[in-house]
Amino acid sequence: MAIIDDTAPPKQEPSMLLQAALLAGLTVAALGIGWLSGVYLSSRQPERAPAGQAQQAIETTVEQANEQLGIIALSPIVTNLAGPGDVWVRLELSLIFEGTPDATVAQDVHQDVLAFLRTVKVYQIEGASGYQHLRSDIEERAVIRSEGKVKGILVTTLLFE
Repeated sequence: MAIIDDTAPPKQEPSMLLQAALLAGLTVAALGIGWLSGVYLSSRQPERAPAGQAQQAIETTVEQANEQLGIIALSPIVTNLAGPGDVWVRLELSLIFEGTPDATVAQDVHQDVLAFLRTVKVYQIEGASGYQHLRSDIEERAVIRSEGKVKGILVTTLLFE
Protein backbone atom coordinates (compact mmCIF):
# COMPACT_ATOMS: atom_id res chain seq x y z
CA MET A 1 0.00 0.00 0.00
CA ALA A 2 1.30 3.43 -0.98
CA ILE A 3 1.12 6.54 1.10
CA ILE A 4 -0.68 9.35 -0.72
CA ASP A 5 -0.23 12.94 0.42
CA ASP A 6 -3.69 14.53 0.02
CA THR A 7 -2.91 17.82 1.79
CA ALA A 8 -3.11 20.91 -0.39
CA PRO A 9 0.12 22.76 -0.95
CA PRO A 10 0.28 26.13 0.90
CA LYS A 11 -0.99 29.05 -1.20
CA GLN A 12 1.57 31.59 -2.28
CA GLU A 13 0.57 35.15 -1.32
CA PRO A 14 1.91 38.07 -3.33
CA SER A 15 5.12 39.41 -1.94
CA MET A 16 5.22 42.59 0.11
CA LEU A 17 7.22 44.29 -2.64
CA LEU A 18 4.48 43.58 -5.20
CA GLN A 19 1.77 44.82 -2.81
CA ALA A 20 3.68 48.05 -2.11
CA ALA A 21 4.24 48.65 -5.84
CA LEU A 22 0.53 48.09 -6.57
CA LEU A 23 -0.50 50.50 -3.78
CA ALA A 24 1.94 53.15 -5.03
CA GLY A 25 0.69 52.76 -8.62
CA LEU A 26 -2.98 53.13 -7.60
CA THR A 27 -2.13 56.18 -5.47
CA VAL A 28 -0.34 57.86 -8.38
CA ALA A 29 -3.28 57.07 -10.69
CA ALA A 30 -5.78 58.56 -8.19
CA LEU A 31 -3.69 61.71 -7.81
CA GLY A 32 -3.45 62.09 -11.59
CA ILE A 33 -7.20 61.69 -12.08
CA GLY A 34 -7.91 64.20 -9.30
CA TRP A 35 -5.49 66.73 -10.76
CA LEU A 36 -6.92 66.36 -14.29
CA SER A 37 -10.51 66.74 -13.08
CA GLY A 38 -9.52 69.87 -11.13
CA VAL A 39 -7.92 71.39 -14.23
CA TYR A 40 -11.01 70.52 -16.29
CA LEU A 41 -13.44 72.01 -13.77
CA SER A 42 -11.42 75.19 -13.29
CA SER A 43 -11.33 75.78 -17.05
CA ARG A 44 -15.14 75.63 -17.17
CA GLN A 45 -15.69 78.41 -14.60
CA PRO A 46 -16.76 81.81 -15.94
CA GLU A 47 -14.25 84.61 -15.87
CA ARG A 48 -14.36 86.84 -12.81
CA ALA A 49 -14.33 90.60 -12.89
CA PRO A 50 -11.16 92.19 -11.54
CA ALA A 51 -11.31 93.21 -7.87
CA GLY A 52 -11.40 96.94 -8.67
CA GLN A 53 -14.40 96.61 -10.97
CA ALA A 54 -16.93 95.08 -8.58
CA GLN A 55 -20.49 95.43 -9.73
CA GLN A 56 -22.82 97.54 -7.66
CA ALA A 57 -25.68 95.63 -6.05
CA ILE A 58 -29.14 96.93 -6.76
CA GLU A 59 -31.14 97.08 -3.56
CA THR A 60 -34.79 96.15 -3.81
CA THR A 61 -37.34 95.35 -1.19
CA VAL A 62 -39.25 92.10 -1.07
CA GLU A 63 -42.43 93.88 -2.17
CA GLN A 64 -40.69 95.37 -5.24
CA ALA A 65 -39.25 91.98 -6.18
CA ASN A 66 -42.64 90.30 -5.79
CA GLU A 67 -44.28 92.93 -8.01
CA GLN A 68 -41.62 92.44 -10.68
CA LEU A 69 -42.10 88.67 -10.60
CA GLY A 70 -45.90 88.83 -10.39
CA ILE A 71 -46.23 87.35 -6.90
CA ILE A 72 -48.80 88.37 -4.30
CA ALA A 73 -48.50 87.06 -0.74
CA LEU A 74 -51.93 86.39 0.75
CA SER A 75 -52.73 87.09 4.36
CA PRO A 76 -52.64 84.01 6.60
CA ILE A 77 -55.66 81.73 6.55
CA VAL A 78 -56.62 80.40 9.98
CA THR A 79 -59.62 78.08 10.23
CA ASN A 80 -60.78 74.81 11.69
CA LEU A 81 -61.10 71.69 9.54
CA ALA A 82 -64.29 69.76 8.83
CA GLY A 83 -63.38 66.81 10.97
CA PRO A 84 -62.46 66.66 13.79
CA GLY A 85 -63.62 70.14 14.73
CA ASP A 86 -60.86 70.79 17.27
CA VAL A 87 -58.07 70.73 14.67
CA TRP A 88 -57.06 74.17 13.42
CA VAL A 89 -54.92 74.96 10.40
CA ARG A 90 -52.85 78.03 9.53
CA LEU A 91 -51.93 78.37 5.86
CA GLU A 92 -49.78 81.09 4.36
CA LEU A 93 -49.39 81.09 0.60
CA SER A 94 -48.43 83.29 -2.31
CA LEU A 95 -49.95 83.41 -5.78
CA ILE A 96 -47.79 83.49 -8.90
CA PHE A 97 -49.57 85.50 -11.59
CA GLU A 98 -49.11 85.36 -15.33
CA GLY A 99 -48.31 89.00 -16.10
CA THR A 100 -49.27 91.76 -13.69
CA PRO A 101 -50.77 90.67 -10.37
CA ASP A 102 -54.36 91.60 -9.56
CA ALA A 103 -55.23 92.25 -5.90
CA THR A 104 -58.98 91.69 -6.32
CA VAL A 105 -58.44 88.31 -7.94
CA ALA A 106 -56.02 87.45 -5.14
CA GLN A 107 -58.68 88.25 -2.52
CA ASP A 108 -61.23 86.09 -4.38
CA VAL A 109 -58.75 83.20 -4.39
CA HIS A 110 -58.05 83.81 -0.69
CA GLN A 111 -61.74 83.48 0.18
CA ASP A 112 -62.12 80.39 -2.02
CA VAL A 113 -59.15 78.67 -0.35
CA LEU A 114 -60.60 79.51 3.07
CA ALA A 115 -63.94 77.95 2.10
CA PHE A 116 -62.16 74.90 0.68
CA LEU A 117 -60.10 74.33 3.83
CA ARG A 118 -63.28 74.20 5.91
CA THR A 119 -64.38 71.13 3.92
CA VAL A 120 -61.13 69.17 4.33
CA LYS A 121 -60.84 66.37 6.88
CA VAL A 122 -57.59 65.54 8.70
CA TYR A 123 -57.17 62.06 7.24
CA GLN A 124 -57.21 63.55 3.70
CA ILE A 125 -54.02 65.53 4.28
CA GLU A 126 -51.94 63.07 6.30
CA GLY A 127 -48.47 62.34 4.98
CA ALA A 128 -46.53 63.62 2.02
CA SER A 129 -49.03 62.44 -0.58
CA GLY A 130 -51.85 64.13 1.36
CA TYR A 131 -49.91 67.39 1.29
CA GLN A 132 -49.31 67.05 -2.45
CA HIS A 133 -53.03 66.45 -3.04
CA LEU A 134 -53.96 69.46 -0.89
CA ARG A 135 -51.46 71.65 -2.72
CA SER A 136 -52.67 70.54 -6.15
CA ASP A 137 -56.31 71.06 -5.12
CA ILE A 138 -55.57 74.60 -3.91
CA GLU A 139 -53.60 75.37 -7.07
CA GLU A 140 -56.40 74.05 -9.27
CA ARG A 141 -58.97 76.15 -7.40
CA ALA A 142 -56.75 79.25 -7.74
CA VAL A 143 -56.38 78.77 -11.49
CA ILE A 144 -60.11 78.23 -11.97
CA ARG A 145 -61.12 81.13 -9.70
CA SER A 146 -58.71 83.53 -11.43
CA GLU A 147 -59.70 82.33 -14.93
CA GLY A 148 -56.12 81.35 -15.73
CA LYS A 149 -54.37 84.47 -14.41
CA VAL A 150 -52.73 82.50 -11.58
CA LYS A 151 -50.17 80.03 -12.88
CA GLY A 152 -49.02 78.58 -9.54
CA ILE A 153 -48.93 78.84 -5.76
CA LEU A 154 -46.16 78.88 -3.18
CA VAL A 155 -47.02 77.40 0.21
CA THR A 156 -45.01 79.27 2.83
CA THR A 157 -46.47 77.84 6.02
CA LEU A 158 -48.81 74.97 6.78
CA LEU A 159 -49.38 74.45 10.49
CA PHE A 160 -51.85 72.18 12.29
CA GLU A 161 -52.85 72.55 15.91
